[in-house]
Amino acid sequence: MIDIIEIDEHRRLSLDDYAADARFVGAVANLRAETARFRFLLDGRTIWMVNSTAKGGGVAEMLPRLCALITELGIDIKWAVIKSDREAFFKLTKRIHNLIHGDLSGGVELGPEDAALLEEVNRENADSLRPHLKESDILVVHDPQPLPLGGMLKKSVGLSTVWRCHIGLDQRTDATNSVWHFLRPYIERYDRAAFSMAEYIPGFLEGRASIVTPALDPYSHKNRHLLLGKTVGVLCNSGLQPAYGATLANDDEYVHKVKRVMPDGSTAVPGEVGLLFRPIVLQVSRWDRLKGWAPLLDGFIRMKQGLGQDGEGKVMSRNRHRIAQARLVLAGPDPASIADDPEGVRVFREICSRYRELDSEMQKDVIILQLPMQSRKQNALIVNALQRSAAVVVQNSLREGFGLTVTEAMWKHLAVLGSSACGIRNQIRDGIDGLITNDPEDPDEIANNLWQMLGSPIWRYQMGRSAQMRVYEDFLIFKQVSRYLKLALSALGTERISWRP
Repeated sequence: MIDIIEIDEHRRLSLDDYAADARFVGAVANLRAETARFRFLLDGRTIWMVNSTAKGGGVAEMLPRLCALITELGIDIKWAVIKSDREAFFKLTKRIHNLIHGDLSGGVELGPEDAALLEEVNRENADSLRPHLKESDILVVHDPQPLPLGGMLKKSVGLSTVWRCHIGLDQRTDATNSVWHFLRPYIERYDRAAFSMAEYIPGFLEGRASIVTPALDPYSHKNRHLLLGKTVGVLCNSGLQPAYGATLANDDEYVHKVKRVMPDGSTAVPGEVGLLFRPIVLQVSRWDRLKGWAPLLDGFIRMKQGLGQDGEGKVMSRNRHRIAQARLVLAGPDPASIADDPEGVRVFREICSRYRELDSEMQKDVIILQLPMQSRKQNALIVNALQRSAAVVVQNSLREGFGLTVTEAMWKHLAVLGSSACGIRNQIRDGIDGLITNDPEDPDEIANNLWQMLGSPIWRYQMGRSAQMRVYEDFLIFKQVSRYLKLALSALGTERISWRP
């Protein structure tokens, strides 16, 4: 039932590769020195990472390189993914996900039947994983989907357990009170918990929870530097740009093309959409209504409509030209390819329906893309190339535990228009690294912020420079590796051990 994922050790980059880059030599040296001081505490133990999907979403993207670097540091770590063919299970866990974010649309009450379904699927996966475990191991379980599994295995195997929750809300509402009450019996069986922000920790976990900020790998396919020729090659070979000559990217690797939603609702290879020639406003994320897709679309339309109005419409001719040429790109995975997010198909259809209602001229400036998911590498390179083609990257989330798409864009020296969602406002310093939309459901505020950013290229450059430095200091993988190792040790009751020799 459970799927143990192979970590490809032959093709991965080593810490020496990072240390050969002047930007990372200090960070690598610090990580090695710190790990050497407490590696003996983990000797003979295996750290197990367990989540609900091997592709799609920040956790699945983070774990391969995180596991590879921890392995190189001399610590045994493995990655397992729970599996189920029961659609009702993923509908339930999506509902739990939404409730943690304060969303009441699916109803507040979670009852015995929900608990029975959650436990049954996790029991099947726990039974499958149990033969691989030993009492001295440490189990790190990510997010609500596999949550009951930790308590089951702790009881039967006796190993140490950590629950890592990547989502949350900085308010207490009827929705959050209900879902935390439902999840509390499962959470309390864990030795330790960890959240992305202190604001997300429920009161009953006070004193038992740590903060582990997500981070990115600067050498991953999604975040590594792309030369201009490589960027153009990725766009051409994925169908996002016509090729006017030979490209650096190998077309044989791009069997699966990006699909664009057409005005009649069909999909086709995009062709020329202006990525290399126009100011691009980009949001790339899952098709989740909490990502604020609809108000972003409405805000972009209002910004365009402002060109023909008095007041704000009276702008310098150069800025007017930038706004007139701007296009909105809404990009996400093929919704049918994400096993643990059945709501994605419905949200995607809703966005497409809104798009079909636009007039023909506005439809030319709105690009909705389905990104192929068959190859993790190809998908990551497409996202990388899209982000590097953007003038402004947006993450208009109504709720966001932590926005890795925000971090990715900041690392690429881009100013980001984020929302006031807790995870995002803790990443972006308003007016320094980007702008914050206080109400991500207000199209007028979104339009005004887009107007300011597109019309101020020097300001955008300055914010992008500051954004990249912020990621360098706080959100790179080296610090994340250290935080996860300390989290694992805390489950053993060793959090008070000095990290000095």
